[in-house]
Amino acid sequence: MSYLPSISQTSRRVVMALAALLSCAAVAGAQPDVDSRPSAMRVVRAALAVERVIRQERPDEGRIFHFSRPIVRVGQDFTLGEGEAVREIQSGLADITVAGQVDDDVVVIVGSLHLMSTAKVGGSVLVVGGPLTVDSGATVERDLVVIGGSLSTTGEFTPGGQQVVIGNLAVAHTLQAFVPWVTRGLLLGRPLVPDIAWMWAAVGIFFFIYLMVNALFANPVRVVADTVTARPLSSFLLGLLVLVLAVPAIAILAATVVGLAVVPFVLCGLVIGALIGKAGVIRATGRSVVPEDEDAGRVRAIVSMLIGFAVLTIAYMIPVLGFITWAITGAIGLGGAASAFRGALRREHPPRVRPPLTVEPAAAPESVAAGAPEPAYADAAPMRTFVPEASAAVDDAAGQALPPSPPAAVATDLAVYPRATFLDRVAAFALDAILVGIAVNVLDLTRHDGYYPLMLVAYHIAFWAWRGTTLGGIVVGLRVVRVQGTDLRFADALVRGLTAVFSIAALGIGCLWMLQDPEKQMWHDKIAGTLVVKVPRHLVLP
Repeated sequence: MSYLPSISQTSRRVVMALAALLSCAAVAGAQPDVDSRPSAMRVVRAALAVERVIRQERPDEGRIFHFSRPIVRVGQDFTLGEGEAVREIQSGLADITVAGQVDDDVVVIVGSLHLMSTAKVGGSVLVVGGPLTVDSGATVERDLVVIGGSLSTTGEFTPGGQQVVIGNLAVAHTLQAFVPWVTRGLLLGRPLVPDIAWMWAAVGIFFFIYLMVNALFANPVRVVADTVTARPLSSFLLGLLVLVLAVPAIAILAATVVGLAVVPFVLCGLVIGALIGKAGVIRATGRSVVPEDEDAGRVRAIVSMLIGFAVLTIAYMIPVLGFITWAITGAIGLGGAASAFRGALRREHPPRVRPPLTVEPAAAPESVAAGAPEPAYADAAPMRTFVPEASAAVDDAAGQALPPSPPAAVATDLAVYPRATFLDRVAAFALDAILVGIAVNVLDLTRHDGYYPLMLVAYHIAFWAWRGTTLGGIVVGLRVVRVQGTDLRFADALVRGLTAVFSIAALGIGCLWMLQDPEKQMWHDKIAGTLVVKVPRHLVLP
């Protein structure tokens, strides 16, 4: 707060005082120099008279206290007194009274605003969820907007701009009912305030909803409870991943005409998944207090739900710990629901199991089978007499008729090998990106914008079509094959390379898709009909 006089008023005073002094000095100089003391007294009296005249002419222009920074109040009332000036006022959950001057706007969210007769607002006035009272004499140079509240004026009042009033006091009373929850709950880091009556009605409604979810989706809730109990950290990380990807995925769907129709179903799926996940977390919490048998019936499940809900409700009342508990349980529940959904998809669509390749032995030539003599055994004689001439003849005949033996059969279905992991593919891509970056710099293509992405796409398409892998894939031991297990064609490599741009452009969602896909396929793999497999070193290059 600074003490600032009016600049125009000060300059006016200085000019008039100097004029008075000069005139008095001239009059004094024109008289004989008999006594200088009366002349000096006349000059002082004239200056004081000029000052009194200025004050009488401008009684309302005095010194004011000016706040150089905007006034911001949350949950605390504020009064701007007469003779004070501020740049602007912004408040929430507070009552504001203005009797001074505001240079810019006045914004009041869920609160009341009172403009007294001496109030001057140089900008606009916005009141949301509260009443606005304007006394006679107050001025607003621009717009006046009231949303969910009422406008009360005394005398004639007209703002400099538009005057808009939307809603009534019922909306304001509804919004003001949340003020105690915000001040004593939200700001303290707890979602449940025990001394607010309507919150217990909300607690009862949520408990009924979770009981209905547990009854209607008994198996999914049980699976979620088992998942979060066995793998809480994995469920938490998966829940965070779902939350991070949900917003960009919905934005991408909404950007297309066809995807816009899918957005409501996605939102409903997220809400249902969150409810099932939270019900599973509640049931798992109840199990941790009182163990539940594997073949427990519905009554035992309800008891677990009741115990778990009571434990979480008590935790929600504790400051800071309440919101931490709410956030962690929500993320774990959403991750458990996503894990259960993925398990259900795998049961409905089990991964294709390829039978092992059987290598049939080479058939004996018919000429050898026909020319070979039958072994002769004498019934009475214990031993057969060896005849060298006959044996030599048979060996010669067999050697002439026996063709060269065929090579051993080699497995050509590369799809039987294990799928490459996400880290393997990221490592191979990183190596390829570095190599392409080095090539772009060596060829002095950095001065042309956009060459690096084009070179990266062309590099992958060329190597996939030529060798079914890239230099990074050779280092890591990866091969890109068709779903039939055969080598890629140029058309497959071209489609895969172009659609890979879309998988990356969609905020990487198309690449992260392989984390939950049974065949470890990304979006461009599914479109092109390809697989990325981890093969032995001798099969990396065809």
